[in-house]
Parts: sequence; C-alpha cells; structure tokens
Amino acid sequence: MNPNLSSERNHALVEPVDTPQVGSRGLDTLDQRGGDGRRRATAEYTAGREAAARARAFAEADERALEGLISVRPRSAVSRPQPVWDDALVLVHEPVGERYRRLVLASDTIAATAQAGQFLMITVPPHDGATILLPRPMAIHRRRPATPARPASTHQPATAAAPGTIELIYGVVGRGTRALAAVPVGGTLQLTGPLGRGFEFPAGTRTVLLIGRGVGICGVMGAAEDAAAAGIRTTMVLSGRSADQLLGRTDCAELGVRVLEATDDDGTSDLTALSARLRGHFDGTTTEKTPPDVVMVCGAGVLARLAAELGAHWEVPVQASLEAHMACGLGYCHGCAAPVRTDPSVEGPLVCADGPVFDAVIPIV
Repeated sequence: MNPNLSSERNHALVEPVDTPQVGSRGLDTLDQRGGDGRRRATAEYTAGREAAARARAFAEADERALEGLISVRPRSAVSRPQPVWDDALVLVHEPVGERYRRLVLASDTIAATAQAGQFLMITVPPHDGATILLPRPMAIHRRRPATPARPASTHQPATAAAPGTIELIYGVVGRGTRALAAVPVGGTLQLTGPLGRGFEFPAGTRTVLLIGRGVGICGVMGAAEDAAAAGIRTTMVLSGRSADQLLGRTDCAELGVRVLEATDDDGTSDLTALSARLRGHFDGTTTEKTPPDVVMVCGAGVLARLAAELGAHWEVPVQASLEAHMACGLGYCHGCAAPVRTDPSVEGPLVCADGPVFDAVIPIV
C-alpha cells in the first residue's frame, strides 16, 4: 500500500485537473526568454513536470489500491428518489480557505429527497466566451429541507418560510470549475439529481466510522446527517494536506460527530499511522471504543483499501464512494465503468448508476 496521500483530486466525482504543458512547446517557450525570466520559466517548467509526475503516480497507486476490492452492493430495499431537472437559485457562493468554494443552492425537491452519498450533475454556463459542453458531477455535502412559515407562539417568535437548500463544496481545478466559480449569488444553475446509489446503514447500526479526504469529506457528510437523525454514534476522520485546509469541522460540531484529524503536515495521514491509530481508538476496551458496525469512506482509492482492511479486522461491512469522470451521470453514455471484474462479454457496472457507493472487501487469495 502506498502510504503517501499528499496528492489530492478535486472531488470524488468531478473533473480532470489542468495539467501543465511539459512537452517540446514548453521548451520552445524557455528558449525565447533570457536572464531572470528564463530562470523563472525553468523553475515553473520543472515544478509543472514534478506536479504532473506526482499526479500520475497518485492515480496509478489509487488504481492499484482498488484492484479486486470493489463489488456492486446487493439490491436495496429502499427506493432511490426520482431525479429532477431544476433551475436552482444561487444563495451563497464563497471561498472556503485557499483551495475550495462553498455553493448553496435553493432546490426544494432535491433537498427533500436526496439520499446520503448521492450527487448532482451541474450544467455550467458559458464564461469568458468559452462554452462548457459537459455538466460537472458533484457530491451533495449538506441537505436542508424547506421549512414552512410559523406564527408566533408563547414560547417562540414567528419565523418566515425557508426554501430547501443543498450545499456543495468544490475546488477550482479546471476549465469547468473556473467557469462555475464565476457564477454570482442571485444567478441560477441547472441541476439534474439526485443521482446514483448512496450510503445505506445496515439494520441495527449503532456506531459508524466515516473517513473522508479533501472534498471527499463532502461525500460522507450526508451519512453523518442521517446518523445524527437516527441517533447513531459517529466518528469521522477528516483528512487533508494541512490543518487549515480541513473541511467539515463546523458540520461535525453541528451534527455531534466525534472528529479525528489526519493531515500530511504532521504525518498523521500516513496510512500505516492512521490504521494503527484507528485500531487503537476502537480497541473495544470501553463502550466508547467499541468497533463501528459499518465503515463508510470517500476520497481516495488507498483510503478505500485502508477502510476495507479495517473492516476485515473488525468483521464489519465497508462502503466506499468512488471517483469517476462522467458525461451524463444517468448511465446513458456508459463512460464511467467501475473497477469491478466481470465477464468480458457482459457490460460491467457503472459508477453513476450502480454507485458511486460500492462494497469494499479485501479479496481472499
């Protein structure tokens, strides 16, 4: 297992990161500069090549980590909500730290029906003369159903009606998300959703461990919402590059979730160290340290494998939300094949339709 988590993608579902130009054209550019400009260009060129190499290495490690790990979950007894097409008003659109943006949209239907771990397809409007042809998939971070107006009472003042809202968090990493970042408050975005199969708590669940990294934290926050509503004791690992870039602290505090932080800066996100820490945290010596009844994870293939190893150790099921580039999100284009071994003559499962949440089980060899 690769213990390095220092590379991080925009989202469990979203779009490719812009890759620096590192071919002969980049070298031609260097030849046209001189002095300090040439040195700066050389440094940028070298940094770009190193970043691209790290991204490739991380993607390869992620792919290896998922080999033999993922399977389609048994049919659910709970029906999925019917997707809708909605022109959603942008209520909040603001930076979150240095790397992310928070987007709150008004959508009564999606806020009321979306299940934990489901996602949306967002049609991004044109920006700076460029047309964004394909919609962008994004996990639903929070759901707040509409509330009706209430008259004043002896104990409470009157309250106005509030629309149902959904909250997304994303990183600006490519052409589509740059255009999305330019959409102002008061504008509208066309949504399709909720989509996919999300997280589901097995019957009798009393405790759950959630693991998220970067904006993958958004993929599991819906499960934290459902756990809070059901009285399920929840612990969540919030992982990221540094403490000041961790997402989800405020949400976890609101939902009563116990938080374990794991960052690259202090080494606590190292997979070996994190595994040992979680095994110690849930060693069964007290009621509070009873192992979880289910583990749910989103954010990286190597984290999915770690979760599966922990699940095997505790003998509990593991559900993992996967990444995939998508063109439609509905299963029509068949472009987001899941890493599940199938008969070559039969089309395999799709991340958008059969997932994004799958079972993760360590293969028996």
